[in-house]
Amino acid sequence: MEHFIVSARKYRPQTFKDVVGQQAITNTLENAIANNHLAQALLFCGPRGVGKTSCARILAKRINQDENTRPDEDFAFNIFELDAASNNSVDDIRNLIDQVRIPPQVGTYKVYIIDEVHMLSQAAFNAFLKTLEEPPKHAIFILATTEKHKIIPTILSRCQIFDFKRITVTDARKHLVEIAKEEGIDADEEALHIIAQKADGAMRDALSIFDRVVSFSGKTLSRKAVTENLNVLDYETYFTATDHILKNEIPQLLLQFNDILSRGFDGHHFIAGLASHFRDLMVCKNPPTIHLLEVGDGTKKKYYEQSQQTDIPFLLKAIEMANSCDLTYKTSRNQRLLVELCLMQLASITYDGEKKNDGPFIIPPSFYKLPKENAQHIDRTLKVPPPIQGQTQESISQSQPETLAPSIPQQTTVATPAVPKTVPKEITTTTPETIVPNINIRKERVSGLSIKGLQRKKELEEKLEERKVDVTNLPREPFTEIAMQATWREYVSKISKKGEKIVASNLEADVPKLNGTTITLEYPNATMKVEVERAQGPLLEFLKRKLSNYDITLDITVNEEVQRKYAYTGQERYDKLREQNPELDILKRAFDLEILEQ
Repeated sequence: MEHFIVSARKYRPQTFKDVVGQQAITNTLENAIANNHLAQALLFCGPRGVGKTSCARILAKRINQDENTRPDEDFAFNIFELDAASNNSVDDIRNLIDQVRIPPQVGTYKVYIIDEVHMLSQAAFNAFLKTLEEPPKHAIFILATTEKHKIIPTILSRCQIFDFKRITVTDARKHLVEIAKEEGIDADEEALHIIAQKADGAMRDALSIFDRVVSFSGKTLSRKAVTENLNVLDYETYFTATDHILKNEIPQLLLQFNDILSRGFDGHHFIAGLASHFRDLMVCKNPPTIHLLEVGDGTKKKYYEQSQQTDIPFLLKAIEMANSCDLTYKTSRNQRLLVELCLMQLASITYDGEKKNDGPFIIPPSFYKLPKENAQHIDRTLKVPPPIQGQTQESISQSQPETLAPSIPQQTTVATPAVPKTVPKEITTTTPETIVPNINIRKERVSGLSIKGLQRKKELEEKLEERKVDVTNLPREPFTEIAMQATWREYVSKISKKGEKIVASNLEADVPKLNGTTITLEYPNATMKVEVERAQGPLLEFLKRKLSNYDITLDITVNEEVQRKYAYTGQERYDKLREQNPELDILKRAFDLEILEQ
């Protein structure tokens, strides 16, 4: 059996022109070699399988070639590759430094390619610093890594950094087409496109997948064979699901989802792909943005055809629903139900269902927008059937509310609402252009749906009329200060029983004085004034009603001198009592009493 070489090794780039998808980097290296402007320490970083090690080997060969070099010369004695994943100790770096001092026997440069350099230990990095900064003239270091952030800054500052990008789906597909021709394989372009998408930007992965699919399907590579072997959901799955959604076919949509799960696919993968499909349909709505799709020409045509069946509001709503399901999938306890509910909601976006009424309007506002010839048809649909013999008007309104048509607001009274059997003639004969809808229709219009409702409305209006007070005829009877103070004490007693102790205490802190119809109060601080002002509404209402005078007002002032009237210490309380009864001093001396401080 002949030895098989995998495509990733068989078709490894031998020149910079063979490198796929890294045109900017290869041109830079070509110009640096041509102009003798190449740095002695290079760092190639980027994702896996994008050509970092291949470019390092091509560069190592190119800088040693001259006009007398054979094309197949590999300069094995001048190129040294070190795998930092397994040689990451300080001793390994010391051995490398010792080798660097020896000049090359053949060629001009000795090139040291250190792969996966981020695996070096901290001590190995530090041991490598001096040599990397000032290497011999014949030594060039090329470091390659997939995780640049793990390399210490002192190493990064000593290297010329080249960032390799992910290989696009288009570039990978073109390269696979060339390899398929070399191998004599009849490959469908859509099949190669799926392989390039599955590779996720890595050419080495794309070649490995290509080998696997060729082993499965032989010399003919079809889209169906690729999707079966790779177990991926192709475009047709999402095209079919979108057709079911647009046609509101919920049962077929759920059956398709069940078939997808039975084939071993994850519901999360399906709903995320459906959201991306809706995004692609939105991209196809405008021809200038179709090139954003990384698909073949045949698939672009299908996307464009299906995008014409949708509109932007539908796609925006569908993307929002699918994205919301995608975000909550991991935290859901019943993930299948979550996806099924999302699919049912998607299939219901364009579903009209039962037509809803237009709110409180018996004649919908859309009537005024219809053509003239359709007005007569609406007139016929709004006619009320004749009442059954022995049936009261109230029972008619309760049993068939949807068939009753109201009268014109100007012809209807609240007490005796008229319910005509047909729509007034002027509504059906007037042209739509001359009809001016009443802006205050909600306010003036009386509903004909319930007579009890009309009676209730009348009762409410009568109660509102009773509550209206004529401010010009309010009582203003005279009253005395003694009557005012008695009413004041009555109010304080009332609120004290209700538990409003603080307000009652503040109202008792000063004796109210009467000045005309103004009641004056003095408090020793602003805090008490604010508390009384907050509670003055109910107080004034009580005083005005009891004293039959609605001109009463409050005048609250702050007088710090009033504070002296309040007794705080035992001596101050005794002095205050002595002012009221001087004989208290005689009692104190007779019994030799002392004033105690609490």
